[in-house]
Amino acid sequence: MDALIDVTPLYLQGFSQTLILLAVSGVGAFVIGVIVAAMRISPVPALRVFATVYTEIFRNIPLLLVLFFCAFVLPILGSDLDFFSLALVGLTLYTSPFVAEAVRSGINGVPVGQAEAARSIGLGFGQTIGLVVLPQAGRMVVPPLINVFIALTKNTSVAGAFFVDELFKAANTATRDHGNQVLLMLLYAAALYLVITVPLGLIAGVIEKKVRVLR
Repeated sequence: MDALIDVTPLYLQGFSQTLILLAVSGVGAFVIGVIVAAMRISPVPALRVFATVYTEIFRNIPLLLVLFFCAFVLPILGSDLDFFSLALVGLTLYTSPFVAEAVRSGINGVPVGQAEAARSIGLGFGQTIGLVVLPQAGRMVVPPLINVFIALTKNTSVAGAFFVDELFKAANTATRDHGNQVLLMLLYAAALYLVITVPLGLIAGVIEKKVRVLR
């Protein structure tokens, strides 16, 4: 018990950093993902090609490599961001194609006739997507998006390898300082991750049930 009390301030600091990583990179990935998804279905070939290449590149490169590039290559190229900000960039870039694919799958689930009807009354592509397609796709998109953010929560642990004091790095420090209670330190860290991921999973389940009823 004394060991848990000793490491609690360290864990809470790491937990707060993990939450910030999740929130900021999650919002950034969502914004970029929606834009990329719109580009994937755009009538402009160049935009579709760019979005496809972007998605395939970042979806198939390991997160560790993306963060390594952000932490060590970007500073060489002139970036003066700190490691925390660079981790945000890496997590955002890595997560955005998964968001884009989730959004695109929801858009593809909307009947084609809805878009055709919107165009028939004079709406442009952007208006059709923003006013007609996305509101209908939203219910189908939320559950897979939450799964993406659950995965992002776990992926934040990789940032600890690049000098970011998040929860996993705090657990690593705690296990080193309390080598005789390694299991307890790891269970403590796991419980804090569950504080984030379990509510997200429950929300996804509730929304999925509501969508099933609406269908």
